[in-house]
Amino acid sequence: MFALLLVSAIPANAEVRFGNKVRIGGHDASNQRFDRRNRGVYHLYRGKPSNPGCSWRPDGRGGRVKICHLQRIGRR
Repeated sequence: MFALLLVSAIPANAEVRFGNKVRIGGHDASNQRFDRRNRGVYHLYRGKPSNPGCSWRPDGRGGRVKICHLQRIGRR
């Protein structure tokens, strides 16, 4: 029981690395890296978004967020 409490009290550090041939909504998202300082938010739309593309924005906590507004690409 004590070991379980000790493990849950330690904060977790995680980093996500997208490898080769990673697709989000049909768009290439290969070789990107996100952690607690650099985060990614992807919004997928069926139609054309009003503000398409990706941009980096400050998150207000010393990091930054990559915000992407993408149109979903159908399978071929």
